[in-house]
Amino acid sequence: MYLSRFLSIHALWVTVSSVMQPYPLVWGHYDVCKTQIYTEEGKVWDYMACQPESTDMTKYLKVKLDPPDITCGDPPETFCAMGNPYMCNNECDASTPELAHPPELMFDFEGRHPSTFWQSATWKEYPKPLQVNITLSWSKTIELTDNIVITFESGRPDQMILEKSLDYGRTWQPYQYYATDCLDAFHMDPKSVKDLSQHTVLEIICTEEYSTGYMTNSKIIHFEIKDRFAFFAGPWLRNMASLYGQLDTTKKLRDFFTVTDLRIRLLRPAVGEIFVDELHLARYFYAISDIKVHGRCKCNLHATVCVYDNSKLTCECEHNTTGPDCGKCKKNYQGRPWSPGSYLPIPKGTANTCIPSISSIGIAPKLTLSTVSSVQVANHKRANVCDNELLHCQNGGTCHNNVRCLCPAAYTGILCEKLRCEESGSCGSDSGQGAPSRGSPALLLPLAALLGTAGPLAI
Repeated sequence: MYLSRFLSIHALWVTVSSVMQPYPLVWGHYDVCKTQIYTEEGKVWDYMACQPESTDMTKYLKVKLDPPDITCGDPPETFCAMGNPYMCNNECDASTPELAHPPELMFDFEGRHPSTFWQSATWKEYPKPLQVNITLSWSKTIELTDNIVITFESGRPDQMILEKSLDYGRTWQPYQYYATDCLDAFHMDPKSVKDLSQHTVLEIICTEEYSTGYMTNSKIIHFEIKDRFAFFAGPWLRNMASLYGQLDTTKKLRDFFTVTDLRIRLLRPAVGEIFVDELHLARYFYAISDIKVHGRCKCNLHATVCVYDNSKLTCECEHNTTGPDCGKCKKNYQGRPWSPGSYLPIPKGTANTCIPSISSIGIAPKLTLSTVSSVQVANHKRANVCDNELLHCQNGGTCHNNVRCLCPAAYTGILCEKLRCEESGSCGSDSGQGAPSRGSPALLLPLAALLGTAGPLAI
């Protein structure tokens, strides 16, 4: 009896939990760039792919309206209530804080009553179109992780386009079209995200799902990020490994969810009828109470921290990388071409750490224990000692499996850079082995330690 009751309660809890939490609160790992592990060589750093946490990105944006004088209140004007479009005794006055509706009210804390909102001027210049561009800029590349949600205090617009930029607003591409009649407004057949698939997930669609005029219980417009994720991760986003694998191997897919700027183009306000009521133009305007954009700084899987300083977002780069997006190797760490981190293999990914440059030996970077250990072990593998592109064996040596140089009889050293006779002190004019090479053994010793070919290091 007790067992059956326990099983019933457990089943109920599982059901309730799945309903209350359809999506994971924190999906994926990649929240640590490195960790210390113990090997035969001692305690060393193990590197892995990493990224910042997802957060509310509206805290870091700059907003721009075009035309710049489109906000209501200067001069003061009256407008009609949303619930009763013929009750036109509401006032917007930019000089009175209680009656002003500036753009920053689209991003303030919601939950207060009455709600705060930005509002445009009314359509008093009809039939001239009432159109507004709202541009959100981060001055930083960000990766979207959740739905973009726009909450209107007015009716949802009859026509709207959501656009994105990947080059800080120089060029724009449509993200999604919204209309009460897609065919009439944009010459596109209406679709919803549910009509897409893995193969068509990047298709730009026009939806009629969010354009219903003055319905007071329908204020929200979505751009569905998670529904698109679900084509790869499943309906509850439980197979994140599949999504990460797709993002890792399909650049177009990852770029689709990456932006530097967003632009909301409001093209026609909510009319709610076939014809515009020219006797009551004060009922037509745009008003937005909230915009939600969740994402993370793009750091190319080389950082877990993104700092906001002097009105600018910057990645705190790991893996010997640098730049706003960790998009290049540090000076003296260009021993192989820079590469972004990789989500694969799941769950740690691959750090693709920048390694010391051979050319930096002439101006050898200061050797520290952390420098040695950071190159000694990366993803449980030694860094390449030699290869056929950058780290060449010298004096006729040949590279063996990227781990050591096979040197001619007269030479020795990591890259066959030393005369063997130097070890016995027998080099001379009569030794037949010529003068020493220009590479100084004293300067090449740090390379031996950096590449992990010296003896085990105790830390």
